[in-house]
Amino acid sequence: MTTTTHSIAHTDAPTRIATGLAALVLGVFFVFGIGFAHSAAVHDTAHDVRHSYGFPCH
Repeated sequence: MTTTTHSIAHTDAPTRIATGLAALVLGVFFVFGIGFAHSAAVHDTAHDVRHSYGFPCH
């Protein structure tokens, strides 16, 4: 019988914080930057995605 051990890579706190902040900035851009875009196609797509996730926008 063979036993295989797997380990998960450890990430330090600054890396996790930077990743979280990058995700937050990207999310805010998607919701507000694209949501208020002047292009009708981009705005309408973002609007439909917000509604599909249950995000109230009006």
